[in-house]
Amino acid sequence: MSSQLPPFFPLRAGRVHEVCGPASTGFSAIVAGVAGGRALWAQEAWLADMLTPASMMPFLDPAKLLLAKTQNQTDSLAVAEEALKDGSLSVVVLEVTRPLDLREGRRLQLAARTGGTTGLCIIPEGMGSNAAETRWRATPLFDPACEDSTLMRWEIIKNKSGTTGAWHVHWDAQTHRLHVVPPVGERPGSARTPE
Repeated sequence: MSSQLPPFFPLRAGRVHEVCGPASTGFSAIVAGVAGGRALWAQEAWLADMLTPASMMPFLDPAKLLLAKTQNQTDSLAVAEEALKDGSLSVVVLEVTRPLDLREGRRLQLAARTGGTTGLCIIPEGMGSNAAETRWRATPLFDPACEDSTLMRWEIIKNKSGTTGAWHVHWDAQTHRLHVVPPVGERPGSARTPE
């Protein structure tokens, strides 16, 4: 477990990345917050977990978030592709409900490269695209010593650059900064930490 985030975070601009896991929405919000600028979040209107701009306040200014509610994934892909190509946004987040084929993944990559925009697909576990630059798994962590709900474990499970790893991270909503923290048993004062 590393004590520093890898050199490939923040996510590389001009590329499309993927995230899965129960904390994938939090990961995506942090990516948008760290990138600054405006972000587009595309999701199908029938999804039960609807995102609201107010829920993003700990991560980014809700006025900088554009929401696109689409009829189906084909429409979501079209919206994301055009937004990536345009280049006026920092991040485009796309919630994926079915596997992307290689053609769809490649089109998103080409659009991201054209616009220099960071793309991020929220995917169900095990449903990644071969075209993705990196794939992350984000899971929430419980820390009895901390009441904050933003403690997460981030794992990079695919990386075209070859490096993988895992980190425990905490988002500080006051400073809008991401901190890498040691696992609970390895923190100063814990029973497993050598003195």
